[in-house]
Amino acid sequence: MTIQAKNYIAGEWVAASDASLDINPSNTQDVVGEFARGSVGDAQRAIDAAAAAFPSWSRSSIQLRHDILKKAGDEIIARKEELGRLLSQEEGKTLPEGIGEAMRAGQIFQFFAGECLRLSGEKLASVRPGVEVEITREPMGVVGLITPWNFPIAIPAWKIAPALAYGNCVVFKPADLVPASAHALSEIIAKAGVPAGVFNLVMGRGSVVGETMLTSPQIAAISFTGSVATGRKVAQSCIGSDPMKKMQLEMGGKNPLVVLDDADLKVAVECAVNGAFFSTGQRCTASSRLIVTDGIHDRFVEAMTERMQGLVVDDALKPGTQIGPVVDQSQLDQDLSYIRLGQDEGATLVQGGERLTRDHPGFYLSPALFTNVDNQMRIAREEIFGPVATITRAKTYEEALAIANDTPFGLSSGICTTSLKHAGHFKRNSEAGMVMVNLPTAGVDYHVPFGGRKGSSYGPREQGRYAQEFYTTVKTAYTHDGN
Repeated sequence: MTIQAKNYIAGEWVAASDASLDINPSNTQDVVGEFARGSVGDAQRAIDAAAAAFPSWSRSSIQLRHDILKKAGDEIIARKEELGRLLSQEEGKTLPEGIGEAMRAGQIFQFFAGECLRLSGEKLASVRPGVEVEITREPMGVVGLITPWNFPIAIPAWKIAPALAYGNCVVFKPADLVPASAHALSEIIAKAGVPAGVFNLVMGRGSVVGETMLTSPQIAAISFTGSVATGRKVAQSCIGSDPMKKMQLEMGGKNPLVVLDDADLKVAVECAVNGAFFSTGQRCTASSRLIVTDGIHDRFVEAMTERMQGLVVDDALKPGTQIGPVVDQSQLDQDLSYIRLGQDEGATLVQGGERLTRDHPGFYLSPALFTNVDNQMRIAREEIFGPVATITRAKTYEEALAIANDTPFGLSSGICTTSLKHAGHFKRNSEAGMVMVNLPTAGVDYHVPFGGRKGSSYGPREQGRYAQEFYTTVKTAYTHDGN
């Protein structure tokens, strides 16, 4: 049965004049549901509702905010199997990954429920006699949240929960490709008792709904996760708006995993396979560049090839599947074009890269591995966002580090080594926002900051207590005692 889904505006479920079909990438004959596609008018009504609700919500009891977020988090966790199945059906990551993501979304809501009760400030003595100084944090106002398709419940959660916790009102636009998870999350938030207008869901095209949010003077801040090209457009719009908008941009990566001669080979292979190919490689933290030193290179390539040959690529909901389909035809075409490009550039395709056929029509691709890759090749510099990894040979640790840092991105990086010296040096000198030692580059905790450097990120970090840097503004108040 398909879902007939509406937008959520000003506390009511509202139909739209247009709709889109949500298609299962594991089985393109399976329609997940039909979802409202909002108009400029729908987006503006949501913005107006959020602006009207802000004065009351921003001054609401921290206990009220805690209770709403805690209730939402508890329900997400209680329904994690159902939500995970829906997520995997519409996005294509395996069912265990889908359930894990739903669990993480619930944990994020629970964490920020606690943050409501931990709001703090400072009271300082002034340099002037008889004067006291108070430093407090206040909500920004109406916040526009624009989220991608690859984590359709976790990324919305880590934007929505802190926005509400710190007293902001929200207009949420999920990726047009994956509306089902966003709609289910919005139903839970509404059910948790959020007042009318405080939280609004407007599904639809970025060129319509997103553009309305970017140009609205009523929206104080935009948090965006997506491609570099779109992120730059968002930045230009935020700077060019009147008044200028605060912005937070997460825009992808081309993350290196360095494997040194002294690495545990099994650990290194598992880190590489997990980081590069799980979630079909559709993660901004995926380790798409494997940089391997001479002494272990050939053994690593052989072990990687053997491990990849055993990976099960199939329907995301099918038991035993390890790699699901690519999300849609457009993304599959992009992946295949990069695989052809890599061969044209002179790299050696040693494993995978083939379109696969399964029981149902879907966007199946065998994970691809290239060797003999120079770091200046396009497949080593541009984000492919699919199950495609490259191996670049390095003579020494120092050369491997230089290659790892030679990228326009700086989100996540990793190193596999048993040397404390090299591990410590890499953590200090890797030009990335997140560094992993003997762990996959993808996979982070929900209570610590997430974000990168260079072309990967702009603005304050997401997640954990660092989220307050974006969702609040600092006020300094002075009081004279009258004497």
